[in-house]
Amino acid sequence: MERMNWTDICRREEYVGRWVALDGCRYDSGSGRATEGAVVDVDDDLVELMNRIRESDYQGCEILFCAEDGHPSHASDAEEPDPFRNTAH
Repeated sequence: MERMNWTDICRREEYVGRWVALDGCRYDSGSGRATEGAVVDVDDDLVELMNRIRESDYQGCEILFCAEDGHPSHASDAEEPDPFRNTAH
C-alpha cells in the first residue's frame, strides 16, 4: 500500500466525494487530524465502508470524507454532530 498525504489523496479523482479509510496514519500535532496514511479502502457509502473495515484486519483505520476542497471530515462528524458547536461561552 502506498502512503500518501491528504493533499495528494484529495487530488485523485477516484477519492474525491467519497469516504476513504487510511491505515498507519501520521497525525498533525496541533489538530490531531490524520495528514498521511495508506489508503486501504474507499466507498461512496460510509456504512458499507465501515462494515468492510470492521470485518478486515484494518481495525485502527481513520475514515475521512475526501471533499473537493481538500478538508477532511471524520466519519464521527457525520454520525453525531456536536450539539455545542454554535454555542458561545
